[in-house]
Amino acid sequence: MTSPSSAVEPLTRAERLSPGARVAVVAPSGPVPEERLAAGLDILRGWGLEPVVAPHVLDAHPTLGHLAGADRARARDLTEAWCDPSVSAVLCARGGFGAQRMVDLVDWTAIRAAGPKAFVGYSDVTALHEAFAVRAGFATLHGPMVAAGTFLSDPRTQESLRATLFEPETVLTLGLETARPLVPGRARGVTLGGCASLLATDIGTPHGRPSARGGLLLLEDVGEEPYRLDRILTHLLRSDWLDGVAAIGLGSWEECGPYEEVRALLVDRLGGLGVPVVEEMGFGHSATALTMPLGVTAALDADTGTLTLDAPALR
Repeated sequence: MTSPSSAVEPLTRAERLSPGARVAVVAPSGPVPEERLAAGLDILRGWGLEPVVAPHVLDAHPTLGHLAGADRARARDLTEAWCDPSVSAVLCARGGFGAQRMVDLVDWTAIRAAGPKAFVGYSDVTALHEAFAVRAGFATLHGPMVAAGTFLSDPRTQESLRATLFEPETVLTLGLETARPLVPGRARGVTLGGCASLLATDIGTPHGRPSARGGLLLLEDVGEEPYRLDRILTHLLRSDWLDGVAAIGLGSWEECGPYEEVRALLVDRLGGLGVPVVEEMGFGHSATALTMPLGVTAALDADTGTLTLDAPALR
């Protein structure tokens, strides 16, 4: 497990999947449209997987419409799915809002005891990626969610996740053709990251990661206008959370305003760190969302726009 004073360290990887594996689908955040969930489950079945939908995935919170059911129910679904020995992986149905409300209700002692499994999600699920890293010491996958529009519509997004789950040695080098240097250079470290807003909000919480020191930080976000992104990135800087970061890879900034404005802000806030920064790598809330392993050792090369893993994401 990561200790409060340590730099980012490699985490324990899960085993790859085989045809016939049972995979649990949970909804830790927002409500899930039933028809989109059904379409995503069909894709998983087409891969030879046996998806099992957790009991509260289609719940709706009685008073707060942005949540998929009660906090304790969502946390219980995640705990029970993880601790089920017949389940090989846990996939999130969607993001939205609410993971931070339930993360402290998850039984992290039981999850550590159950051992690592492939865990997939992004967006609001960033709060859970951080919890799996800090509280359990498990590597996870920043990847598309079962009922997300990108997963349902984009073959390249689907193939990136499928290959990572079944044939991880075939996806050791990651990055779309759009990737290019914001700040040139190359660095090595351990991957971490997700939604910038969720990472900033985690700072100062009892189990928040104290620093990104030594890490290859993968950042993206959605629906945050430039002035709000300015506030988020400035908070990461003022809290010293970015001190010692090895390099930064940037994904999508969907609905964050004109990209020229976002890009100028990224240069202003991140360019002075003196580390390589690569933009538009193709992960997060984008038309194609590559699956990016978190908690693994890799090299980020801004000049070639690639993240190259030292070993497959899954064993």
